[in-house]
Amino acid sequence: MSMQIELVTSRDNRHIKQAVKLRNSGRLRRELGLFVLEGARLCGDANASGVHIDSLFFTDDARAKYDAVEGLIAAADSVYCVSDAVFDKLAETAAPQGVMCICRMPEGGADLSPTGRYIACENLSDPSNLGALARTAEALGSDGLILLGGGCDPYSPKAQRAAMGSLLRLPIFRFDDAVGGANELIGIGLKLYAAVVDSTAASVGEAGFGDGSVIVIGNEGNGMSERLISVCQNRVYIPISGRAESFNAAAAATILLWEQLKERSADEQ
Repeated sequence: MSMQIELVTSRDNRHIKQAVKLRNSGRLRRELGLFVLEGARLCGDANASGVHIDSLFFTDDARAKYDAVEGLIAAADSVYCVSDAVFDKLAETAAPQGVMCICRMPEGGADLSPTGRYIACENLSDPSNLGALARTAEALGSDGLILLGGGCDPYSPKAQRAAMGSLLRLPIFRFDDAVGGANELIGIGLKLYAAVVDSTAASVGEAGFGDGSVIVIGNEGNGMSERLISVCQNRVYIPISGRAESFNAAAAATILLWEQLKERSADEQ
């Protein structure tokens, strides 16, 4: 049976208003278990990754231009062909491609492993940083991303765009209480390495990351909380030259993840 496509030409359409609210509100995303993706590639990646497509919005031009749209039409529960003016209301990007999906957040998923290698963030506030970090973590073979404390929403449009699909594929584990979450990680046998700006800590090249390791990155402006540092079994420092005081969160994570990957590669040889 062919999918019924509804034509939408009014910016005041209820489905359009709901999509805009969902795009802008992390609270609503959590309440409904839904999130918004924009762009042909990102929506296509979601579909290929098995993410449930609740609704699809596209323009005629986008359908003619992007092959992914036909697959999305077949996969979506509801499909809306919208005018350019309507899509301009939906879009958050400056040069929209004319493709947007509302997706269901995955339920359940992988379990934390006592032999896994993970990257954790405490109260990371910039969604673009979170997305970039997830992209790096996937590329360097991390077993998952752990979110400690509040921080930004991994399902925000900015985080998803920066991640280029990695936040759809990389296992994500969330603990609202950072210290409580850290103790749970330790309880299953994981070793936590706090990334600190302190030259008395172990240098990153000497940290000895192995199986069952979690690299913990702090907030962009304030770093890790003292309470969380005190819980971690290890502290690690990235040597810095010049007058710079520290690396930003995404850059620090990249260096640390690379060292963790090197340790894994050495163990597997």
